[in-house]
Amino acid sequence: MIKILLAEDDDALGTLVKAYLDASGYEVTLCRNGLDALTELNKSDYAMVITDIMMPVMDGFTLAKRIREQNKTLPLLFMTAKDDKPSQQLGFTLGIDDYIVKPFDLDIFALRVSAILRRTSIENSNLLVVGNLKMDKTEHNAYLDNEELPLTVREFDLLFKFLSYPKRTFTRSALMDEFWDYDSSATSRTVDVYMAKLREKTARCDGFEIVTVHGLGYKAVLK
Repeated sequence: MIKILLAEDDDALGTLVKAYLDASGYEVTLCRNGLDALTELNKSDYAMVITDIMMPVMDGFTLAKRIREQNKTLPLLFMTAKDDKPSQQLGFTLGIDDYIVKPFDLDIFALRVSAILRRTSIENSNLLVVGNLKMDKTEHNAYLDNEELPLTVREFDLLFKFLSYPKRTFTRSALMDEFWDYDSSATSRTVDVYMAKLREKTARCDGFEIVTVHGLGYKAVLK
């Protein structure tokens, strides 16, 4: 059974969401603040973390930051009443996968949870097919209409990441941290140059497009 960690200080909402996800086939552990959630996360393996932002002891932003320091790929979903743009920008900058604003429809919420987990499963596999593009992570090769697509190692890794998490926005700073590591010469302009090259090389791909998210970074959108 897929285990989900839920951090929510509103007892009524937390209990409701837990009961709904439990009934949907997940095993949900409910914590009342970010610190308790972080402690629980270190005790057991979870497939996903869903967290409120405004909580006592440790808020959702701090929790997301602490999780990303330890785990770059664990799916994170913000479930919050804060619908302002700065909060969403900060969340995506910290590396969350999605952001849902309260109040929300529980059916749609469950579909979002399922979609995020499905994308994670795709990234954890070694073969990815989107339209007429096939990417083999084991070989580190990409094929467009069954012909090899010439990509550098970094271009391949960037594209595989984007297509593993369609619709997820990746900030320039997050991309630099993950794919340029300690390269002190890399700047946000470096990311832009790579994205322009990727767009040019994948222009004939019919299953997706790479979209600029103004003020944040980039994302892949499936057609």
